Amino acid sequence: MNTQEIESRLKELIVDRLFLKMAPEDIETEASLLEDYGVDSVSLLELVVGLEDEFGIQIEDGDFNVANFESVAALTVFVQARLEA
Repeated sequence: MNTQEIESRLKELIVDRLFLKMAPEDIETEASLLEDYGVDSVSLLELVVGLEDEFGIQIEDGDFNVANFESVAALTVFVQARLEA
């Protein structure tokens, strides 16, 4: 799976899981999910579950770092590393 595919799936996941009233392609890759899209601690948990379901990866408590959830770009790097592990 290439970077563009991961990014696209992440944007769809974010819109679906967080019930955002926008098209996935309208999410800016570098924008802060926390500041620009209102992602909070409950939303982060929902994203973790979504990532595990969508990409078949495991995210352990020790792996959790808010910096990985700062933007779609950061999430893409995180997911790609997990998929390659």
